[in-house]
Amino acid sequence: MANHDNKNEIKDGFVDISSNKQVNKIYKKKGRAIRITAIVLSVLLLIGGSGLIYYYSVLNSLKFVDISDNTATKATTNADSTSDDIFDKSLSNDELLEDSKVLNVMLFGEDNARGEKFGRSDSMIMLSIDNRHKKLKMTSFQRDSYVYVDGYGYDKLTNAYAYGGPKLTIQTIESNFGVKVDRYAVVDYASFIDIIDVLGGIDLELTKDEIDYINYQLYKNKQSDTRTTITDAPGMVHLTGQQALWYARNRGLDSSEEEIGIAGDDWDRTSRQRKLLETMFNDMKSADLTQIVSIVGKVGPLVTTNIKKDEITALVSHSPTYLTYSVEQYTVPQEGQWYYMNDTPVGSVIAFSDLETQRKLFAEFIYEELVTGGTSTTKSN
Repeated sequence: MANHDNKNEIKDGFVDISSNKQVNKIYKKKGRAIRITAIVLSVLLLIGGSGLIYYYSVLNSLKFVDISDNTATKATTNADSTSDDIFDKSLSNDELLEDSKVLNVMLFGEDNARGEKFGRSDSMIMLSIDNRHKKLKMTSFQRDSYVYVDGYGYDKLTNAYAYGGPKLTIQTIESNFGVKVDRYAVVDYASFIDIIDVLGGIDLELTKDEIDYINYQLYKNKQSDTRTTITDAPGMVHLTGQQALWYARNRGLDSSEEEIGIAGDDWDRTSRQRKLLETMFNDMKSADLTQIVSIVGKVGPLVTTNIKKDEITALVSHSPTYLTYSVEQYTVPQEGQWYYMNDTPVGSVIAFSDLETQRKLFAEFIYEELVTGGTSTTKSN
């Protein structure tokens, strides 16, 4: 196990940074108490009466993780703000980029079938609520990305979760890619299935290969007695929670090891995961505030998070606005910025061609013109 006491130490041309370093405060947080008070009061007035009692019961049912950091309550930033407070800051290796009008939340899909303290992070997506540009941005991080993990040396990003859960994974993402992560939420496989089921399932457009993959996994894992659970033709298909989980985990099947061969890789899998999230966002666009509170009440207890209660109140109150935002997608590493490396102590990994370039491209996706010399790298769907 590698020691890494000096976080400024340069190893093989890589400079490590971490959350406890001085962070670049891009936007001065004025009137935070006033914003929180106004938002909470507006939610109370909107919900009112018996609904108010229900809303508090919803908050009390959520699984919160104690946190002691001083991260600003970005969720309370007015989504309709027209402030011109933007920054013009060149990227540097010893700062984490942050904007109070952008809330970055890491979403972890956890595979913990073995009952360990921390399972494997089967999916890692950063959801950025960008109130400055009126966008929801989803960034997938490839599980096999070769990164520096504090205390462990160079390793696969997914292993950071196994070593230290969300906290170490976020620290690893921040230190390697230079963008501040504000909060996180974790859903394991069982909870994911329950979430989709309590929402009534989900409609997704599937190819024949995707249908075949789901049917094969259901049968192989004794979750179905037939090889043709889904009998729909390719196109729009209604999926249960278990079926949606296999869709989200699909990265193809190797014909040399499995009974059937289906092309695919981790890039396809992360694309499906983002597509599923975007579909969920779109399905909620017609919901009013009362319906959203009801959904939070059903889904919330299935999610473990360090988002604070006042932040959840703010997010719920602004959700009808957020759901009107356009959705953009991104992956780290970006196409053209990586290659496979096989001769490492942890086996085959996804290595970065130029980490500094990748850091800059990632920052430009999240903060756009606010990063000096930024050019558009977004991918809209």
